[in-house]
Formats: sequence, structure tokens, C-alpha cells
Amino acid sequence: MVGMRKRLSAVAASLAVLMAGCSGPADEAAEQAETTEAAQETVPSSPPATDYRAPDPAEGVAEEDREKAREIVEGMSDDELVGSVIMMTFRGTDAEAAADAIRERHLAGAIVMGYNLPDGADAETVAGVTDTLAGAIGDRGWPVAIGVDQEGGPVARLNSAAVEFPPLMAAGAARDPQLTQEAITGQGTDVRDLGFTLDFAPVADVTVGREDPTINVRSAGSDPELVSATSTAAIRGYTAAGVASSAKHFPGHGALTVDSHESLPVSEESLAELEESSYGPFESAKEANVPTVLVGHIGLPGAEDLPATLNPDVYESLREDVGYEGVAVTDALNMGAITEQPGQETVKAIRAGADLALMPDDSQVAVDALKSALDSGDLDRERLVEAAGRVVAMQLWQARAAEAAEAHAPTDEEADESFTALADASLTVLKGECTLPEPAKTVSITGGDEAQQAAMKKAAEEVGLTVGSGGTTVSLDGEAAADVAVGTAAPWQVAGSGADTVLAVYDDNPHALRAAAKYIAGELTAEGTVPVEGFEDAPTCG
Repeated sequence: MVGMRKRLSAVAASLAVLMAGCSGPADEAAEQAETTEAAQETVPSSPPATDYRAPDPAEGVAEEDREKAREIVEGMSDDELVGSVIMMTFRGTDAEAAADAIRERHLAGAIVMGYNLPDGADAETVAGVTDTLAGAIGDRGWPVAIGVDQEGGPVARLNSAAVEFPPLMAAGAARDPQLTQEAITGQGTDVRDLGFTLDFAPVADVTVGREDPTINVRSAGSDPELVSATSTAAIRGYTAAGVASSAKHFPGHGALTVDSHESLPVSEESLAELEESSYGPFESAKEANVPTVLVGHIGLPGAEDLPATLNPDVYESLREDVGYEGVAVTDALNMGAITEQPGQETVKAIRAGADLALMPDDSQVAVDALKSALDSGDLDRERLVEAAGRVVAMQLWQARAAEAAEAHAPTDEEADESFTALADASLTVLKGECTLPEPAKTVSITGGDEAQQAAMKKAAEEVGLTVGSGGTTVSLDGEAAADVAVGTAAPWQVAGSGADTVLAVYDDNPHALRAAAKYIAGELTAEGTVPVEGFEDAPTCG
């Protein structure tokens, strides 16, 4: 991890000012202090009959957050109101320019993508970027939201700057919500230490597995109850870490066979049918007080050309059928599924019921379009005020959650132990025995790329195996002839391997590869279960 837990971000450091008043000028603070001192002289020292209890961030956005947000929004100019519902993306690595844009356009904040970081960026570099963005708060009365798409597995924008973490399917294979929550708390703490306030995770979609090109291993599995339990544990882990999370992609992306990054996928199921098949994890997320729900780019029967992100019926269903009252955020508005004129996608999303427009291609164009729609009456002011209120309340809540998390953050060692435990529990045998019949002493490694081979070699040596030629052959791609095949991605990618033993570890991070090495050395019994359909012939070990 970054080892920066004692470093409060600009957002958290300003929490006391934010909660004390909209502007908080020095003379006003001094006046309040004098009033407080005078009051203390006349107030009895004994506590009142009912002690005040500060809201627990785990209980979600509190009334004090909403009340403070209402005060802030009421004092906003039209320009501030319009900007407060947009989270920008920026091109290149100039964080100062992005901070200037946030400040000048009064934006909710910015998301940091891999292309916003220099090659080989380390934790210190990333923290410098987020510090710069957080500094855009200036003298405004609400924090800057700094987002990242750091799920783990194939969606990890921070590369080696953050801890390596598996996709949610590994947690689904482990089938241990408490273990998942502990590991996600460790991962979320790392994200928070890097300066982020919002992680667009976890995936709450129920995947169909092999035919699902977009979600697949990012989902906990194909069983709605398992997905609910796992994604809810992840939400609680992020909250404990002081990071806002986002259940995605409502109303359900896991059964679609078209990638919404490229074009608009269309669901064969109506909202009423999706409510039966896909809403369960989002309902559980609501019960876990998830601060945001991300709406996906999904066409629906009768609205095949209209992404769910721009569809009023979808937001109505989120509010009425799921009962969700928090921030509804769009999926990235610069994706291939969006074909609206620049700026109009943002207007249509907010008008439809979104509270936060994520990543319009050009935030200035989006601001101008929203302002024009507000001025012309094409966008109802009340709708904009509602959206801004939810976004600001969420940001105030997150600042409280981050401050609370400082007191009980896991140490680096504790986090590493939870990562190891999750990897061990998720190790899955697709073919062979739950315990390797003849543990190896020497292994030779084939398949995979150079980095994966080096990582597997290190993992093997850490558990006492000799790596060289001969001995037990280990393939990292399932294609080469081997004694043991280790699948480091989706389990179906190695399901057809001819190896005597086929393992799924779901990722190639060090903890996952070490779990495989321990199994090969006879030190670990595989207890994971494939959490998607199509593996009924796999051994039952857990």
C-alpha cells in the first residue's frame, strides 16, 4: 500500500469547515467560538438525558448530510448548479489543467483513467494527481469527487501504483462474504490512501459467463443470490475503507452479448422481466446503503435505440421498484453506445433522472448544453436541484466516512493477509483432485507471457518449489501440454485443457499465483467453486 494513512486529503481536512457552514470565513468562525465559550459558562456540566450520536457512515447518507447539501445547493449560482452534476474526464496527464477546469466550471469532480497517468506511475505519482484535483475545492462549500475505475482483475486503471486485486468472480468462487468484505476493505483503503473518494465498483450484474463479453469475470457469478451476497460484502468493505462505491450496471448488463463500449446492446428482457432476474443485487446494494448506483448503456424492448442512461423509465424503476434514493450515475457518456450530439447526452441523462453525468466527452460542452437547457426551460430547475442535492450530500458523506475510516484502517500486513486468504479460498479445481495426489518438488513453467512466467516462478520459489526443467510441468495458458494448467483469467478459457489437473485462479496477481503454487506443492486444498454455469462436472471441493 501507499503508507499514507496519516495524510488526510484536502477533502477530508476541510470536513469541519464544510459541516460548519457554507462559507466559514475567519471572522464568522471567531464569532462562533466566542458564542460557544459564553454558552459554556451557563450550560450545566452534566450530559443531557440523550447523548448526541454522530451518524455512522455505514448507515449511509444521513439527514445532516442532506440538510447541509440543501443549504449549499440553495446558495449555488446557475453555473455552480449546472457544473455540480458533471464528473469530467480529461485527456493527457495535465492534472493542473483538469483542476482548473473543475474550479472554473464548478464540476462535481473528475475521474482518473490510465491514460491520465504517465507510464510506470507509482503510488506517489498517483497521489500527486489526486492532491492536485482535490485542491480545486478552493473556497466552495462542497468537496471535489475524485473517481477511479478500480474493480480489480481486468478493470484496474492504476496498474502497479495500486495493490493487485482479483475480479469479483474470485470472491464469488470463495463464497465467503466476510472474507470478501475484509479483503475489499484492504483494497479500498489503498484506493483511499491514493486520494480517491469514489471507486466505480463493485459490479452487481449477474453474468451468463462465457457468452458475456463485457462483464464475465467482473461479476461474482450467475446466481443472483451469490452475486447479491458478494457485491453487498464489497460495498460494506468500501464503506469501511472510507470510499464511496457504486453498484453497477443497472438494470443488468450480465446477460448481454454486445460490448457497450463499442455499440448499444439491447436486452431481450423488459424492465419487468429484469426485475425478476437482475434487480436482486441492486436491492441488496440499497439495503447496504450503497452511495451510488451506476446505470448502464442498455437498450430495452420498445426502446431499442435509447440507452438506459437516457431512459426515464429506467430511473423511475430504480426509484420505485428498487426503492433507491441515492445518487444515480450514468455509465461513461463517451462510450460507443452513446450517439447523441455532444452535450445533449448530458442534458438527456439529467432530464431522464440521472444525478451525476459521468465522463461526457467534453465537460465544457456539457456545461454549456445544460446551462442552455436550464435557461430555455428544456431542463426543469427542480430536477437539477434534486440531482445536485444528492451529489453534494454523497460527497459530504464520503468525507465523513474517510475521516472515520482513519481510526480503524487495516495495516499493510493485515490487508495482505486478507488478500492471501481470499486467493486461497477462491482456488478452484476444474479438473483433477481437490488436493494434488503427488505434490511437486520441482516445476517447469510454460505458457503465458514473460511477466506471468516470472510471477509464477517467484510464487513457486516462495513456497519452496525448485523451478527449472523437468519435474511437474505447469502451463499458464492451458494450451501447452502440461501436468497442471493454471487459468489466470476466466475459467472457461482453460476448461478444455488436456492437463491432468486444471486450476482456476481468476487473475495473475501474486496472491492468486501463490495459491496455485501452494496447491502444487501440496500445501493447500482447493476449496473454491466455479460461480458460473457450465462447470457441473468440476469436482466439489468446498
